Amino acid sequence: MEYRNLGKSGLKVPVLSFGAGTFGGSGPLFGAWGNTDIDEARRLVDICLEAGVNLFDTADVYSNGASEEVLGAAIKGRRHDVLISTKAALPTGGGPNDWGSSRHRLIRSVDAALSRLGTDHIDIFQLHAFDASTPVEEVLSTLDMLVKAGKLRYIGVSNFSGWQIMKSLAVSDRQGWSRYVANQVYYSLLGRDYEWDLMPLGEDQGLGALVWSPLGWGRLTGKISRGKPLPEGSRLHATAEFGPPVEDEHLYRVVDALQIVAEETGKTVAQVAINWLTRRPTVSSVIIGARNEEQLRQNLGAIGWSLTDTQMATLDAASAVTAPYPHFPYRRQDGFARLSPPLAG
Repeated sequence: MEYRNLGKSGLKVPVLSFGAGTFGGSGPLFGAWGNTDIDEARRLVDICLEAGVNLFDTADVYSNGASEEVLGAAIKGRRHDVLISTKAALPTGGGPNDWGSSRHRLIRSVDAALSRLGTDHIDIFQLHAFDASTPVEEVLSTLDMLVKAGKLRYIGVSNFSGWQIMKSLAVSDRQGWSRYVANQVYYSLLGRDYEWDLMPLGEDQGLGALVWSPLGWGRLTGKISRGKPLPEGSRLHATAEFGPPVEDEHLYRVVDALQIVAEETGKTVAQVAINWLTRRPTVSSVIIGARNEEQLRQNLGAIGWSLTDTQMATLDAASAVTAPYPHFPYRRQDGFARLSPPLAG
């Protein structure tokens, strides 16, 4: 297993981490993902640790806290062997203080997560969304207090825009408060929007990407191809409305390229898609999920080998889309391009 620094922090994280969204799965979204019980979760954790995957990601909204509870039970007795990443900010109830990132909500959310996970600290705590109703200063001072209290080790964000992150970092720097070092983002061959603003920001400001849905919301598992209908058992039938949208022709263009590279490498479509992500700038860890041991072992096979530069270029070309303004001049015109050097690989 390869380990990388999480952004500019000193924390080493595995290039593959495990997403516990299937643990205790219930409801229209998480129930469709899977319903892993404690015994099954222990087995998946065993396999992960054997492979060197020691970072496990969850959130308070995953099955109303059941994911955190099952993960906590699955790692009981080996807390020192694992890193826990969890998130809060999205609504968990109907009350006026059951959502957001106020001081009241954050303290309560962190304490509740610690209880469900059966631990005294969270290694990586991320805000699940930007709360426009709470002053940034209130959010960051509270997170800094929780870090100093030993309840949180590192902090980050998820689903933030570039200006929201930059404003927060500026306030942290000005006040001397704990800084965000992680950005949990959607990034895949089907969705490369991360590259326009958030990736350059991450490189400049030292935020490591923790990538969620690396298989494009289940579309790059190898079960979908041009002229082949969506399998009856696919979770996309029930969950597509919750995930990132994609146009059919773009999907098939990417899948066509993945199939070519998969044949060349002797790997699966999913393994190639994940391996491509591990080669991208600012990516600290790619979060993989699995409903069972077979899926987990397949996903773990995405590392330990490398795509060639030619294969990377094939996938880059197939997944490329027209850059939005103000980015397209820097991609199309030499004068603009000189002012925007490429990101470090």
